[in-house]
Amino acid sequence: MSHNIKEIALLAGVSKSTASRVISGKGYASAEVRERVLSVVERLQYKPNAVARAMVAKRTHDIGVIVFRDRQPIVSHPLYGKLIDAILMAAEARGYSVFLKTDQEMSLRSTDYMLERRVDGLILISRLRKNVIDYVKKFNLPYLMVNGSTDDPDVIHLVSNDEEGGERAAAYLHGRGHRKFFVIAGPQEHRSHNLRLTGFRRGLDRFGQIEAAEVVYSSESDFEYGSRLMSAHWEAFARGGYTALFTTNDMLALGAMKVLQARAVAVPGQVAVMGFDNVAYAGMHTPSLTTVRVDTDSMGRDAVDMLDRLIRQEEDLPKLIEYASELIVREST
Repeated sequence: MSHNIKEIALLAGVSKSTASRVISGKGYASAEVRERVLSVVERLQYKPNAVARAMVAKRTHDIGVIVFRDRQPIVSHPLYGKLIDAILMAAEARGYSVFLKTDQEMSLRSTDYMLERRVDGLILISRLRKNVIDYVKKFNLPYLMVNGSTDDPDVIHLVSNDEEGGERAAAYLHGRGHRKFFVIAGPQEHRSHNLRLTGFRRGLDRFGQIEAAEVVYSSESDFEYGSRLMSAHWEAFARGGYTALFTTNDMLALGAMKVLQARAVAVPGQVAVMGFDNVAYAGMHTPSLTTVRVDTDSMGRDAVDMLDRLIRQEEDLPKLIEYASELIVREST
């Protein structure tokens, strides 16, 4: 049988407002009154109704996470999966429950879903259209972006310094003695792939090696497309005398490396291979993949922390939080 605050007050011999203060822990109540109320609560095994608590506090302690990605996989994506795990763990530690939605159409439906559930705030992941930001703003709902970019100066966004990571990759491969580079670049409409390629080119340009790089573009960023593009460009690759392969994410690198190994190309003896992201598969492969690490753990934790501060209406929060890249050297180079 469920009980309400009115019954608790009646049995404890106090007013409804006093019972509410004791149960919520907010406001004064004498030790004797607290003991009477809590005794009744324990005897009846009373648990405050979540909806009632939310109405009083004007908070639900729920947050929404929407991943805007027009291609599969989404939640099982090696990078986004790690990011979501970090968000879920951080949210639980702060007492938040999480509603998670994926949106392949970059529409407003997922946002409407979150609004209907009266979430306290939103974490928007990956690239999204301006109409989504404008729509969220109309409702004065706290929100921030992760792994995306926007020209809106009011939006807090947390991103990896992908351009810096691309530069580091170029400097590392050049420092290993490589002078001819084959590059497989993922979809350039995606912020991360675009900046990683930009950084890699800038790094080569500093060494006067920009003309020594051949770039092929992939419309997808998965293992299959890495393999497919390496096969399609095999003859040009073999004729070009390339000694280093750089790809703008790890899955493209692993797919391309499968083709190299199938054609008896020694990695790293004949060709060094380097990716980006540091997904779990990168360390499991043989040879293990040299890569640039994206700090998804910190991004996820900080996203929840920053959203919590927005919900609490803290002021003077930074608009851009950028995470330095880290070179992870393994067997493939």
